[in-house]
Amino acid sequence: MKTVGKLFGIGVGPGDPELLTLKAVRLINQADVIFTAASTKNTYSLAVEIARPHISEQATIRSLSFTMSKDKDKARAAWDNNAKEIAKVLEEGKNVAFLTLGDPMTYSTYGYVLKSLKTVMPDAVIETVPGITSFHAAASRLNRTLVEAEESLLISSGAYGGEPLRKSMAGVENVVLLKAYKNTTDINVALKEAGLFENGVAITKCGREGEEIIDNLGDLETRDPNYWTLILAGK
Repeated sequence: MKTVGKLFGIGVGPGDPELLTLKAVRLINQADVIFTAASTKNTYSLAVEIARPHISEQATIRSLSFTMSKDKDKARAAWDNNAKEIAKVLEEGKNVAFLTLGDPMTYSTYGYVLKSLKTVMPDAVIETVPGITSFHAAASRLNRTLVEAEESLLISSGAYGGEPLRKSMAGVENVVLLKAYKNTTDINVALKEAGLFENGVAITKCGREGEEIIDNLGDLETRDPNYWTLILAGK
């Protein structure tokens, strides 16, 4: 009987190498092939850099290119092609680790690959290993409770402004906005409308070199955008 490898989707945390879980470290070290997502412009991977001390010298590191196009057909084609690349390695009997920043199931490229792989290779053996998210790391860094008692918490993307916040804010006392690096003026307007602006704080590159805490959210409107920016706000 042909031996098929196993795919491990592994969250490597928000950036601080010490925030890798023990399970993630063990599986990364045991992997035959390390896959990671990269843009079409370069092959650099922060996830690989975080995990590098734990990657075996015998392991092969492979970068998968993902388009940032809003064209759904182009994006889906990239997911399917990359899933096929992973399937080929699994069919060779090799164990594979797909590394992703933060948690694999939270705003992660891995989620798209996972869906495609289940179609391309329905019998694939897959195990997903959770990772510490950027917003949990940020809350800990700031010693700020995310939610307590009967409160609710909204987790959303700020990549396209404050509209998702406006649609979902009814009855929500606390909010996390990830990718809050552009359209910050509209995000701040939405936070003010929801009564969350005054108690908001932003942080960039949490736990990494160059980390910065922005206590005045208004300052985001005059700064150069930084992709690794998130906002924590609450009433």
